[in-house]
Amino acid sequence: MPGTARHDREMAIQARRSLYKTTDPLERLRLQCLAKGSAGIKGLGKAFKIVDGNNSRTLDFNEFLRGLHDYAVMISKEEAQELFRKFDKDGSGTIDFDEFLVTLRPPMSNARKEIIMQVFRKLDKTGDGVITIEDLRGVYNVKYHPKYQNGDWTEDQVFRAFLDNFDSPYEKDGRVTTEEFMNYYAGVSASIDTDVYFIIMMKNAWKL
Repeated sequence: MPGTARHDREMAIQARRSLYKTTDPLERLRLQCLAKGSAGIKGLGKAFKIVDGNNSRTLDFNEFLRGLHDYAVMISKEEAQELFRKFDKDGSGTIDFDEFLVTLRPPMSNARKEIIMQVFRKLDKTGDGVITIEDLRGVYNVKYHPKYQNGDWTEDQVFRAFLDNFDSPYEKDGRVTTEEFMNYYAGVSASIDTDVYFIIMMKNAWKL
């Protein structure tokens, strides 16, 4: 259940406004991603995956810069260098891809994190910390999915497409970890001002 189109529009407008007020490179990058909607940070992840040709899950500075430019992020080379240095804590000349995306994730209150984890635990029927197609059977009803209704997709294909929403761009493996689930909902959360409304939305969407 992605963020609604209206929330995404409001968040994009808010993010663009805030961009003019901040000089912090990390916050500016976060806002530019959010201006693209709740999946904006995930989209940057996809751009990084493409430039990481050797699948090392790390990026050197040139890969990092190329990924930002490919994703049409407006950032100077100096700003990019400052960001890169912040993440290259051990001075190895590379940054950990996943760690970078987690830090870029908009901050969330504990109340929001808790409701996201409640949803995750509901979906993770086997309790192994990973949501799979097997977990979704009986929890997620595919009958209303248009592609299932018109015969284009099987039940499993609908489940897989659903999991792909949350899956990290690196590993579209049909398995969603708590980290991937949290990363996804951090984007949705950024489009919703109050904890109360976010919690109500999650409860209604997932019938908690």
